Amino acid sequence: MTDSTPIRIAVPRETAPGERRVALVPDAAGRLVKAGLAVAVEAGAGLGAHFEDNEYAAAGAAVAPTAAALYESADLVLKVRCPSAEEATGLRAGSLLIAFLQPGRDAAALEVLAGRRVTALSMDLVPRITRAQAMDALSSQSTVAGYKAVLVGAAALAKLMPMLVTAAGTLAPSTAFVLGAGVAGLQAIATARRLGASVRAFDVRPAVKEQVESLGATFVAAEALAADAEAKGGYAREATEEERARQAAAIAKHVAEADLVIATAQVPGKRAPVLITEEMVRVMRPGSVIVDLAAETGGNCALTEADREVICDGTTIIGPTNLAASLPTHASQMYSRNLVSLVQHLVKDGRLVVDPADEITGAMLVTPAAEGPRVAES
Repeated sequence: MTDSTPIRIAVPRETAPGERRVALVPDAAGRLVKAGLAVAVEAGAGLGAHFEDNEYAAAGAAVAPTAAALYESADLVLKVRCPSAEEATGLRAGSLLIAFLQPGRDAAALEVLAGRRVTALSMDLVPRITRAQAMDALSSQSTVAGYKAVLVGAAALAKLMPMLVTAAGTLAPSTAFVLGAGVAGLQAIATARRLGASVRAFDVRPAVKEQVESLGATFVAAEALAADAEAKGGYAREATEEERARQAAAIAKHVAEADLVIATAQVPGKRAPVLITEEMVRVMRPGSVIVDLAAETGGNCALTEADREVICDGTTIIGPTNLAASLPTHASQMYSRNLVSLVQHLVKDGRLVVDPADEITGAMLVTPAAEGPRVAES
């Protein structure tokens, strides 16, 4: 027999500096309401992404004045970023939290959550399996970041991107070099091609060569690749010392010839590999630009500083850490769809079922699953 009251979902305003996304957009909130769930949104939660409170109300969601008012009755809290340790103390014991929790960097907040018996699922850890594709928020947000990285780089370049034939003569296209052909890298390749650049790309996984070439780019340095460079889940594994030396030698030539480098290479749970040394930067042409999407995990360039621009011998190195938040409307829409799919996976017979043995839920669990009024461990 199930409780007749609906599962109560809370969507607070994001408090992290510069974060403009919202966990649920009005359309997604409406879908959950139509599925029989009760959704409440903190006043102003969607304003950073240009969604008004009245749009949530029209979709059937309640609008609460404060996050505290939401948390005291919420069975499920949906966020983009991890709450601060102080904010985490407000979550109700036995409730469920879903957000980008970054277990390696948000330990204090996770400790508070575990102490309050709040079950936490991290969107960083959605497994890359067929069943979970619709929930893969890392991919959806990386799509946004890969696109925006090229725009940021193009704006900082001393050149135009496309080839132009003008009355003043012909301008050669800029050369873009993309390091890493995951979701962000492939989107960067596609965007640079749309802007008219000549694009080269490198990835340690030979399997992505066909995808790179299908977007009109040249896959380079195949001789430096290892056949087993792809780890479980489709991510690149950490390279050996010998492999790193071969890769560095192969990459150096293309970095030196590039006007724009977009670096996206990361290894889950590890520091980002340093693929661009200071020596490589110093031989780049003055006016060149590196946009390092791995800045938050240390950077692919040895000179990268998170959320800063560094200039070395005329080359600008940009290290953004939250590009998805700079395009908050579409980033929020995509993230919302990921969350709706996950919530639908978790709701069973009027309860939120957190099953550590489930290949999706178990992979995402970062605090022990705790029984609550509407949250059950399977």
